[in-house]
Amino acid sequence: MVAPRTKLATAADLAALPDHVRAEVIHGMIVEKTSPSGEHGGSQGAMVGSLIRRFQRQPGGRWPGGWWFVTEAEVEYDTHEVFVHDIAGWRRERMPQRPSGRPIRTRADWACEVVSPSNAKRDRIDKFQVLHHNGVPHYWIVDPIENTLEVHRWSERGYTVILSAQAGEIVRAEPFEAVELRVSALFGLEEDEE
Repeated sequence: MVAPRTKLATAADLAALPDHVRAEVIHGMIVEKTSPSGEHGGSQGAMVGSLIRRFQRQPGGRWPGGWWFVTEAEVEYDTHEVFVHDIAGWRRERMPQRPSGRPIRTRADWACEVVSPSNAKRDRIDKFQVLHHNGVPHYWIVDPIENTLEVHRWSERGYTVILSAQAGEIVRAEPFEAVELRVSALFGLEEDEE
């Protein structure tokens, strides 16, 4: 649902909403986020678990490390563009301290949206354009119904799809290509192997 407004919304407008309202600002409009389905929540949780174990740590050791991840946190890209990504990540070399505050005002190095029929246009067009404009290097779109993964890489002319994969495949997906990822495990369809 898009709430009609007479002025362009900002992060301050989100902060003024009741705590139970999940919303973001897209093109200056407050857009409520629907409650996630079981497929959406399961995929988001499995993906976070898989990535955090391998990458949210200091570099070195058994896993590559070098990242911070957050889920459902407000990230401000422009005054009138404040997104609540399903998952977002920052390279520790660029952001040595864990992202904090509301909203986070440092652009993400990687963003991931788990699409559903109610948010597909926003994730595939509206956010896509803003993230590109702000130079987010990698954008993943995950479909928990079809169990597919699309990996997009920033280029001057627009995002380029560099990988499309589905459950059952094993991939090296930017920017986490240092480790093979089982696509089925990213959706919680099978155990995530060590």
